[in-house]
Amino acid sequence: MKYRTLGRTSLKVSVVGIGTWQLGGEWGKAFEQSEVDAILDRAAEAGVNLIDTAECYGDHLAERLIGDYLSRHERDRWIVATKFGHRFNGFMDRTDRFGPEDVKAQLVASLRALRTDRIDLYQFHSGGDEAFLDDGLRAGLEDARRSGMVRNLGVSIRSTGSELQTREAFGRGYGVLQVVYNRLDLRAESEVFPHARRYGLGILARVPLASGLLTGKYEAGDRFGPGDYRSTLGAEEIVRRVREAEKLADEELPLGVSRARWALAWCLRDPVVAAVIPGAKSPEQVAENASAADLLSEKTP
Repeated sequence: MKYRTLGRTSLKVSVVGIGTWQLGGEWGKAFEQSEVDAILDRAAEAGVNLIDTAECYGDHLAERLIGDYLSRHERDRWIVATKFGHRFNGFMDRTDRFGPEDVKAQLVASLRALRTDRIDLYQFHSGGDEAFLDDGLRAGLEDARRSGMVRNLGVSIRSTGSELQTREAFGRGYGVLQVVYNRLDLRAESEVFPHARRYGLGILARVPLASGLLTGKYEAGDRFGPGDYRSTLGAEEIVRRVREAEKLADEELPLGVSRARWALAWCLRDPVVAAVIPGAKSPEQVAENASAADLLSEKTP
């Protein structure tokens, strides 16, 4: 594994982390604790130290599964990132909850679910600009940071983007930007990366495998069930993405390299990206994702 410093934070993150939206039950599968244990054990073996989760991956469900694991393992070897701003109501159904008191309650619930006394990176979760600019929220987050419950703050920018949040993040105390970035979606390169470089912000690339459509495991005619987030993309959009991914792989895939490893390493070719955070449903997927670090030329410090 290789590691990069996450922007202005003191966090040294593995260039391949692990995303955990799938643990909340919206990717066509419910996870048992034993399955989560096996996934995180394999991640640890591969040198992964970054876990990214959220309050609304289920009703703190992903956090509870992670917390159960952390309670039985060395907490200090993991960098735990979670998010705030929503109440989970059901499949792909959330209610915004960005008020200062709401966020304070979410933080307490996340700490309890994760079975930890601090969150290494606490992220504003795909909210609107009005909530982002709320001074009451800002004051509450600073209180949480001063208390030690939160170590660093970040912004997980919604998929449609927010120029204001990208531009103002540093001035409002956020040191990390989490953005959609993959070989099929290059918007972050022009919309986010210049601000990150200017202010020394860390970048976490989410959806680096384009929801699995870059891996070569799916064909244009494949359909996803009603309990899988990808079913909401629409058949035409899935066909478009799969065909574009196939074309790119034909043109760019190195000989003997899997498409998943190629896609992850591609995101990391620019050092402004500290880490990619792909999801994984099995230890085997974790191992393959982690091995993308082997394709980078830099040496581990």
